[in-house]
Amino acid sequence: MVKKIMTGNIAAAWGARLSRTEVIAAYPITPQTIIVEKLAQCVSDGDLTAEYLHVESEHSAMAACIAASQIGARAFTATSSQGLLLMHELLHWASGARTPIVMANVNRALAPPWSVWVEHTDMISQRDTGWIQFYAESNQEVLDTILICYKLCEDKEIQLPAMVGLDAFYLSHTSEIVDIPDQELVDKFLPKYEAQYPIDTENPLSVGSLSMPHQWYPEFRYKIYEAMERVIPRLYQIEEDFYKQFGRRYTGPLELYNTEDAEVVLIISGAAAGTVKETVDILRKNGVKVGAIRLRMFRPFPKEELVKALSNVSFVGVIDRSFSFGHEGAMFSEIKASLYGTKISPPIKNYIVGIGGRDITTDTIKKIFDNCFNCLKNNKIDARVEWVDIKV
Repeated sequence: MVKKIMTGNIAAAWGARLSRTEVIAAYPITPQTIIVEKLAQCVSDGDLTAEYLHVESEHSAMAACIAASQIGARAFTATSSQGLLLMHELLHWASGARTPIVMANVNRALAPPWSVWVEHTDMISQRDTGWIQFYAESNQEVLDTILICYKLCEDKEIQLPAMVGLDAFYLSHTSEIVDIPDQELVDKFLPKYEAQYPIDTENPLSVGSLSMPHQWYPEFRYKIYEAMERVIPRLYQIEEDFYKQFGRRYTGPLELYNTEDAEVVLIISGAAAGTVKETVDILRKNGVKVGAIRLRMFRPFPKEELVKALSNVSFVGVIDRSFSFGHEGAMFSEIKASLYGTKISPPIKNYIVGIGGRDITTDTIKKIFDNCFNCLKNNKIDARVEWVDIKV
């Protein structure tokens, strides 16, 4: 293994390269463009044997990946923000056709007004498309998760696509030390992709044809449901294999941080989880019993794991870096729903933070923890949803 200093975008490209991706569909968009530029260089230099397709839009990029996957090639693309939205139609097709595509998405706010900074609305808006969703905290995790995703998605019992989110600029353009695995070890961990039903001119078959209501359409959707139910158990197995091969351990869909005896826990996803954990350390030194949970996976949603993790917590704060207008943060909604009907029911409050890339500092997190404790002390939640650090 070799350690190099690299940005999250370069780490994503390394993940695709080490996975021996065979088809790369490329279309530029800030702040993702460097990913596909790096892969173009890899192909040009002969470091990666792949078909590099410079398509005319993100919609076409996903169409190319679907076609590539259906003929039995390992496919990769990368996008961000408005580009991911343009793919929306074909995201449904990719999952419905059971194509194990892996995509890096640099999480970026949506227009208008124009913003190139981080927000999670782009991926949250795709939560019902049938894609597995990961949110990375570090550049190392970006690279590793792409490797893990290919093994997970290509599993014969899964056969679904996945997107790996990395926060704009906080990860995409920030340099960190990343351990690059040896190609030989990656090849042992991730064997060559073998499509179950590849399109072959010698043995023609029909994919995605019309299905009448009395025929098989509901069953196709039920099969996706079943596959999603198998994702988390299979993820634990793959991450154990990953640890044995590379020596880095991941913790399934959740990362728990000082939650064992915590009175108040904040739940968050993405790069800002590091700030929350740093704040937890500061408060712990002062004897305050706080903890953090990082949501690594949003689809499938880890409801059983969350219920277990929150079983002894007195108050839960949920930090969303997106908002479902007319309701509340999507992560908050999902967590509330997961707790419904269980034996635990801690008070839970939603905090909307970091919209459009606004900094999330330790002072911001301290303010949120203080509000949680005030709600707990007064036995009353002062507001179901609170927008933090808003200039109004």
